[in-house]
Amino acid sequence: MSPPPPPETPPPPPPNFWGDTPPDEYYASQGVTNHQSFFDSPHGRIFTQRFAPSDPDLTPIKASVFMTHGYGSDSGWLFQKIAISFARWGYAVFCADLLGHGRSDGLRCYLGDLNKVAAASLSFFAKTRREPPYADLPAFLFGESMGGLATMLMYFQSEPDTWTGLIFSAPLFVIPDDMKPSKIRLFLFGLLFGFADTWEAMPDNKMVGKAIKDPEKLKVIAGNPRRYKGRPRVGTMREIARMCEHVQGRFGEVTAPFLTAHGTDDGVTAPVSSVMLYERAASEDKTLKIYEGMYHSLIQGEPDENSDKVLADMREWIDERVERYGRPRSSS
Repeated sequence: MSPPPPPETPPPPPPNFWGDTPPDEYYASQGVTNHQSFFDSPHGRIFTQRFAPSDPDLTPIKASVFMTHGYGSDSGWLFQKIAISFARWGYAVFCADLLGHGRSDGLRCYLGDLNKVAAASLSFFAKTRREPPYADLPAFLFGESMGGLATMLMYFQSEPDTWTGLIFSAPLFVIPDDMKPSKIRLFLFGLLFGFADTWEAMPDNKMVGKAIKDPEKLKVIAGNPRRYKGRPRVGTMREIARMCEHVQGRFGEVTAPFLTAHGTDDGVTAPVSSVMLYERAASEDKTLKIYEGMYHSLIQGEPDENSDKVLADMREWIDERVERYGRPRSSS
């Protein structure tokens, strides 16, 4: 009797979330260009990307947007769908992998000093924002999830009036009760005087499953080769909890126009994050969007009809602010 045939080897995953099409061809099909490079920040080398309309004569650049991804993610894979959308609307979009994420320097997903992590990205964003032609255009910060927390820290670190406005997608300012790190666990690890800070020893509480509503998109996100798959590090969770309390205490200092959006069924970042910011911020121009039944990942993880609604609301908001606060290009 002949032995059974060996099991078939599954095909390797595609190199990109869209499949095997070369990146330049894919970006051209979307009507955008993409440029990738590295930037030496004061705190480490970070990977950066720029997205812009393919034909600036047909779609003139009207403002710049500086985007920050969430925990365990990077500026590529599905996150770039947000950047591509904004670029197609006529925005120059700049993204950076946070330190400890994607192709940037640092221990994977270790965020022991979030102010430094934010400062690394801000050094690239602020430098680019001051360069022509962007210096004479409106400029916006965009942060998703934990990237919203980092974005808020960038705002507090910036010179006054650097940013025309802020956009937050399910920002992490308040940790849901079932996601909060155990104070007892953190205390016990703290007795090791920082030795345990980098340990992958905190519960992950099934964050990805709580973030993505569409099961097919969950499969795509899980296929990201640069996604962090380990357990949260002790120092990371301690710092996130500390910084959430820090920014909550400074919401009254926010004066820039902003849009903040959250789903009611977000199990990763509490919707009260957006509500609290809206209620406490001193900004005269502020907008709160709450989406009934949506999960955490409003753009990457919802069914298309839901993510299209969120993107349409963001486009309407930013287009109106460019019209309201925009400055003409310099004639020089």
